[in-house]
Amino acid sequence: MFDIAVIEDPAAAEASLDPMRSRLLAALAEPASATMLAARVGLARQKVNYHLRALEQHGLIELVEERRKGNVTERVMRATAASYVISPVALAAVSPDPAGTPDRLSARWLLAVAARLVQDVGELITGADRARKRVATFAVDVNVRFASASDRAAFAEELAATVNGLVGKYHDEQAPGGRDHRVVLALHPSVINAHTGTTESEES
Repeated sequence: MFDIAVIEDPAAAEASLDPMRSRLLAALAEPASATMLAARVGLARQKVNYHLRALEQHGLIELVEERRKGNVTERVMRATAASYVISPVALAAVSPDPAGTPDRLSARWLLAVAARLVQDVGELITGADRARKRVATFAVDVNVRFASASDRAAFAEELAATVNGLVGKYHDEQAPGGRDHRVVLALHPSVINAHTGTTESEES
């Protein structure tokens, strides 16, 4: 089982978003049979089996073992991952394009960049899983509390200058055997203010 898996197929995304199937996926973090799941979710075993077949068809769950009980063979299933992310690839016709209106001060442009990040890293993970390899990545996730809006703006400008300097130092367009990498940095208000319990949008 993977820690996290990426859903790129529209039909698989639809299956995972069904409330009951999503509940079954969560329950299958630990292996279980349809009989065991039926007792947990309060559905008939036949109905649970119907949902399990759909989830298995789309690669969201997998067979762990088969147990023989009298004249019945019980299939024990498990989710293929502890959690899932739906890639914008699943909504290809309406997925955002950050190249359309690049604006580093726009929250919607930031969301488009983040969607592309999910799509790109998702494709890399899918390919690496097939090849049984790891993807070389690096990420920084920190919180910073600014005393004022001017401090925030100054931080953003200094961060941009620092990154541009590093890119200029290490980027080599002509390097034989070199490989392109994408660097994404984002700055946005915290969704929940830990001290007041309010969202940043509620504050001045």
